[in-house]
Amino acid sequence: MINFTPTEEQLLIQQMAREFAQKEIAPIAAEIDREQTFPMQTVKRMGELGLFGLFVPEDLGGGGADYISYALALEEIAAVCASHAAIYSVHSSASMGGILSYGTEEQKKKYIPGMASGERIGAFTVTEPGAGTDAGAQKATAVLQGDKYILNGTKIFCTNGGIADVYLASAMTDPSKGLKGISTFIVEKSFPGFKVGQKEDKMGIRGSQTTEIIYSNCEVPAENLLGKEGEGFKVIMQILDGGRIGMAAQAVGIARGALDAAIAYVKDRQQFGKPLAANQGLQWMLAEMALAVEASRVMVFKAACAKEAGGRFSKEAAMAKLIAAETAMSVTTRAVQLHGGIGYTKSCAVERYMRDAKITEIYEGTNEVMKMVIAGNILA
Repeated sequence: MINFTPTEEQLLIQQMAREFAQKEIAPIAAEIDREQTFPMQTVKRMGELGLFGLFVPEDLGGGGADYISYALALEEIAAVCASHAAIYSVHSSASMGGILSYGTEEQKKKYIPGMASGERIGAFTVTEPGAGTDAGAQKATAVLQGDKYILNGTKIFCTNGGIADVYLASAMTDPSKGLKGISTFIVEKSFPGFKVGQKEDKMGIRGSQTTEIIYSNCEVPAENLLGKEGEGFKVIMQILDGGRIGMAAQAVGIARGALDAAIAYVKDRQQFGKPLAANQGLQWMLAEMALAVEASRVMVFKAACAKEAGGRFSKEAAMAKLIAAETAMSVTTRAVQLHGGIGYTKSCAVERYMRDAKITEIYEGTNEVMKMVIAGNILA
């Protein structure tokens, strides 16, 4: 039986993340969205506070906490600023989490302590111009030459692109084998042949940096192969399972932030001699929003518990991400509606929340892909 009451340690971590988000992130959230500025100072503070290393074992420089603590902390960050949450999730779940799960002891010792402290930022490069959901269509190649793999190819939509120091990259080591010919590598920004391409001008999460990453005869030491050659697709899919829990927590945070703003507004806003909150129709709308947020949080908690328990958790992660993403889009849209005209202006936070929410239905697997994953599991 799952206990949905957080432990004392988890609550302390949640409180620390909440206080940090409200005191240090909230004052700059609108600005970094408007200016598309990567918030390096606060990102480094997240590392200093131990947020990046929450679920990292203590012997590798982490806090030795669990994935539930991470999900709770991530929700608190997202409730204030989705850009910080995106940076946090990709760095922790996808990049560092991938090395933790599939790296050799040498790879873990080399990369994890610096990533847990925030000294090194991580990123994840899989998507290509002609290969999104269809990972088998990727064209990037990796050819072993002596003691190095030579990577060639262009990846797109890389969160933390150009900022990150450590990238996980997928490439075809044997194109004739399709999905079984994909391998995954740990690539450092300093490696010869690593290039940063176009920076995207995005609808939301504008404080996080999203770019092309170009591997042009990029030299990667053979010991930086992550997992075994030819098993890269399995590695990527299992990394994404963990990443989807992080993205679900982000979506819950966005929705909760918008809900909190809407509640405060309808209590304060006077119309026809009474606060908007006195209108039963709006009360029902808020009740539905609160129910959706709480239900999504429970699903995130369940998925995080499943990951902690070991074994497969693809279905739980997909369910959590799907319901949380749909909730984020629905709740933020309603929050804008409840604010009326002011909600449609840049001066109002819910406008930003609504733009930020949309990406949760797209990245690390679209809503439609989540339904495919769920269906595949229940029909197996």
